[in-house]
Amino acid sequence: MNIVCLDLEGVLVPEIWIAFAEASGIPELKRTTRDEPDYNKLMNWRIGILKEHGLGLKEIQATIAKIDPMPGAKEFLDELRSLTQVIIISDTFTQFATPLMKKLGWPTIFCNSLEVAEDGEITGFRMRIENSKLTTVKALQSIGYETIASGDSYNDLAMIQAGKAGFLFRSTEQIKADHPELPAYETYEELMAAIREEL
Repeated sequence: MNIVCLDLEGVLVPEIWIAFAEASGIPELKRTTRDEPDYNKLMNWRIGILKEHGLGLKEIQATIAKIDPMPGAKEFLDELRSLTQVIIISDTFTQFATPLMKKLGWPTIFCNSLEVAEDGEITGFRMRIENSKLTTVKALQSIGYETIASGDSYNDLAMIQAGKAGFLFRSTEQIKADHPELPAYETYEELMAAIREEL
């Protein structure tokens, strides 16, 4: 029994924080898990910047409403879901992901949640579980699934390396150079062909 585990941002949809950095004119918010491997450190830093600028969930959700999946992402996901079970495992938050899941045809997603004050200020975040991507993949393996994973960032490496097969997708030159053992693809056609070989 196979199950494919995909990252969300950078793989199926554009990076939410980069889109918001551009919309808000705050270039520091372009920093993502491609730049900062420590997710808690990155999120606490982001929350500090939002507070400094008086921005909250409503402003971020207004940007997300304008984000569309990457060209070909929904078709790729639809085809993949016709072949095998697929779960999106993301470090994003339900408050960000829901409108994007609608545009992708409601695939299953495991992600985290934000703590939001009544006035919309983001005050904190709750991770679903520690090392969520690796922990989730190991849990799936413990109930009889063989995992095939793909992602683009530092926080995807553990789940990519832990499975039966794993692939980098549209990753950075640095990550590709650091992990020459991982096949790296740039198009959905290439990624689909690689996954099909493992099914």
